[in-house]
Amino acid sequence: MQWENLTSDDFRAAAEATQVCVIAMGVVERHSDHLPLGTDFLNGHRIACLAAEKEPAVVFPPFYFGQIYEARCFPGTINLKPNLLLDFLWNVFDEIARNGFKKIVLLNAHGGNTHLLGFLGQCALWEEKPYHLYIPTNLFDRDQWKAILETEYHGHACECETSVTLENFPELVHMERVPAVPGDPKGRMSDLPATYNGILWYADHPNHYAGDARTASVEKGKKLVSLEVEGLARYLAAVKADQIIPTLTAEFFAKENGLASY
Repeated sequence: MQWENLTSDDFRAAAEATQVCVIAMGVVERHSDHLPLGTDFLNGHRIACLAAEKEPAVVFPPFYFGQIYEARCFPGTINLKPNLLLDFLWNVFDEIARNGFKKIVLLNAHGGNTHLLGFLGQCALWEEKPYHLYIPTNLFDRDQWKAILETEYHGHACECETSVTLENFPELVHMERVPAVPGDPKGRMSDLPATYNGILWYADHPNHYAGDARTASVEKGKKLVSLEVEGLARYLAAVKADQIIPTLTAEFFAKENGLASY
């Protein structure tokens, strides 16, 4: 069920029945020469909606505010200041909970959100909330995913992401613009010992292209989308049934609150 498509009364009933809201965490950024700026949030939202048809849940409206500072140098990218982004996200989660949801699934639709979502999960232990965050980290068998594809290196606007977009939004894909040269990592930080820095992605992929989309196809996209949808549907069922996270979280904060009496 899509949040924005429900009437107010139907929304209340859906929230009470499912208790689970899914928010696909995407961004707006360059995807090489051939994919739309909205690739991440468009595909993420579509996957979430298809999964919620199989395992009922309410899907938050298309969402495109996340960590994408490494693409600020490209036209069309949308960023929020770091502190504003964190405050904004917690406000959104609080609003989801105020509308009746006890469990919020953060579906990562953008690789650059990985550290951000992990940090949000850790921050959930800073202040007790009337809801719980669930961040899936492995929804399907990676070997099955790889078996569908022809290329080895993936990462951004690549064979798999282009195939998924061909399946979901074929009208937005410009296969005639796929670069003739694969987006292999340039290794411009390779002289350093193993190091992380915000410029790392740009160092390897200055054109915001990682992989080779020339072999992308709708047929591959159908199979990849099916893996994602089935995996997320199974995950939603598990989240609905889960009592471990609520129980342990309550235990944790009971201990923390007990410190105040020392």
